[in-house]
Amino acid sequence: MATLKSEIEVICPCCHSTLVVDTNLRRVVSHHEAERADKPQLNEAARILAAEAARREAVFEQSVEAEKGRDDALTRRFEEALRKAKEEPVTRPLRDMDLD
Repeated sequence: MATLKSEIEVICPCCHSTLVVDTNLRRVVSHHEAERADKPQLNEAARILAAEAARREAVFEQSVEAEKGRDDALTRRFEEALRKAKEEPVTRPLRDMDLD
């Protein structure tokens, strides 16, 4: 693959892609990724898209249920705070001028 004498071909130990490096320029001239083992096939595309759509729908339904429960929880907290405010006596706040 290397065409010039200054170019060397290197295989990455991590991703197994092929890099062509020009030693004169000290740069990567080209990069070719290795074939993935888990590459999806075209005939499985409809199944993959349907599974992703079902997953998105499930996440959406879960968020809708969480929002319904959140509204009830906020309502209960507000009513509890309102009840406590009614039970406490109303006192005049203490100001700095009152302390003199």
